[in-house]
Formats: sequence, structure tokens, C-alpha cells
Amino acid sequence: MTPFPEHLPGEPEDNQPPAESSLSEPAPSPWPAQPAGPESHENSPPEYLSAPPLFASYTQPYVPPPVRIPHLGHVVLLAVMLTFGLLASAALTQTALHFHLFGVSTVKQAVDDVRYALGSQAIVYLTTFIACLIVFPLVWHKSFFAGIHWRAVTAIRLRRRLLAAAAVCFVLALVNGILMPGPADAPIDRIFRMPGAAWLLFGFGVTLAPFFEEIAFRGFLLPALCTAYDWLAERNGQSPAPWPDENGHPRWSLRAMAVGSVLTSIPFALMHADQTGYSLGPFLLLVCVSLVLCVVRLSTRSLAASVLVHASYNFLLFSLMLLGTSGFRHLDKM
Repeated sequence: MTPFPEHLPGEPEDNQPPAESSLSEPAPSPWPAQPAGPESHENSPPEYLSAPPLFASYTQPYVPPPVRIPHLGHVVLLAVMLTFGLLASAALTQTALHFHLFGVSTVKQAVDDVRYALGSQAIVYLTTFIACLIVFPLVWHKSFFAGIHWRAVTAIRLRRRLLAAAAVCFVLALVNGILMPGPADAPIDRIFRMPGAAWLLFGFGVTLAPFFEEIAFRGFLLPALCTAYDWLAERNGQSPAPWPDENGHPRWSLRAMAVGSVLTSIPFALMHADQTGYSLGPFLLLVCVSLVLCVVRLSTRSLAASVLVHASYNFLLFSLMLLGTSGFRHLDKM
């Protein structure tokens, strides 16, 4: 049985083979030409999705590209939640001052007390995180951790490589401290010298801080910037954005990932600049560390992977301080 009829109605049954020229030259395709290049197949949606609407009733219905999450609108929503977290933290701090918690009764005393400083920051993080767990599943129609591409299994599977990446960041910190040291009496150093502050900072720096910072910067801001770059490139007539993978996770062009990583690393470094007295050396170090974290997040497609690298890097830094000060007993050696 032949796939096509031997002749069409009204045509002679000559059973003669077509001319040689018609065999050597393919017939023109009714479909639009695909962009040339190694990424053309990866960037193109499945064939039935790109079919013209004329043939929609004869094939599967047209399905628009899935919404990529998180995008910049979700970053704005996160900023709103963060604002409410700041208000909640301020209200609880004022309540604690009213009842003279830890013997502190004024704002000036609270600023110089590490328990108030870290406690207020922890309230901001936890309040914002709880709001995210409630709101974003309603917006995304999937769990919060699925939306930010947590993928803890990937981080566990790649743990050796991720710990090696943390070690690379640690070596960068050592080299930066020799070539471009920060000020001798930075604000972070003064906080460390507060009674009991070192151990609190140690615990906070390897748990809550890397977890929430990675959610904000590598979980929301980085993918949103990459998506925005590809969206603008597509609107300007450049190549279309890469189609999501088989699991629905978004993919981005190489330029989008490079630009997004740089634009994410600058505010990440600025957020910590106050702790180091806005000195150039620590700022450049934080930018480089952030770029490593962005590469980890994008290459593994796992936010848990960048959290593991961030927490391990902080652990190595605090461990070095712990050894250099004899268990934080001689903080004058820092």
C-alpha cells in the first residue's frame, strides 16, 4: 500500500516517473524557515505548537508558550512582601524596646546590640518567607519550591563539585584579603567584638543568611532578569528565547545569563557593602562570589545548589576566624 494515491482525479494515469529535476529539488515548504545555527532546534517549539491556525482543527490545538516564573512582576511582588516584613520587624522591635527586652530601651542601644540586629533581620526574612509560601503557590499554581526550582536532589548529587566551588570562593577571599584588604575597623569587625556576637553571627551566617539571600537574588532576581533580556531580544527581532525543557523549567540564551548574572551580582555586593565600609576590595570579592553562585544556579538549574555553595563558603570564612582567634576568645587578632 503506497502512502499516497498514484494519481489525482482528473489527471492521466501515465504511471510515468516524474522528471529528474523534480526529484533533485525539494518542493517548497509551507512552513516558515527555522533560524540557522546550533541553537535553532533547541529554540524552536514543538512542530504542532508552531502550526498556523489554519491547520489547528486538523492537528493538535495551538498552545502558547508557558509563562516563565519567576519574572519581574514576581520580583515586585517579593519586594512588597519584603516591605511588610520590614514593617513587622520594626513593630516587634519597638515592642521589645517598650518592655526593655535584654535590658535595652532605646533605638541607639538596639543598634549596638547584636541580638536586636540579628533578631530584626531574622524577623524580616521569616515574615517574608511565610508570605511567599502562602501567596506564590496561589499565583503560580504550583508549590513555592517548585516555582523557584529548588531541586535539592540535584544539589545532593553534585555535592562534591559544589563544595569545590565553595573552596574556590574561599581561595578568592584569601587572595583578595592579601591584595586588596578592607579597612582595619570595618562595621562588621565592630559587630564581631560585641559580647557573644561571634557565635550568633556564625550560626546566622551559615543558615538563615545564605538561604534567604539565595532565594531573593538567585531564586527571583536572576531568572527574572534572564527572562526579561530574552523577552526584549525577541521583541527586537532577534532570535526567539529558548523553549523550556521537558520538565517545564525555563532556559535562557547565553547573553541573557551573562547579563543577568552581572546585574544580580552588583546589588548583592551593595547589600553587604555597609558591613565592609564600602571599600573596593571586599566589594569586588562579593561581586566575584556572586558570579560563581549565579553560574552554579544556572548550570545546575537548582537553587539548592547555590544555597549549599553560599553556606559552605560562609562556613569556611567563619571557621578561619574561629581558628585565628582561638575560638573567638581573642577577637583583637582579627
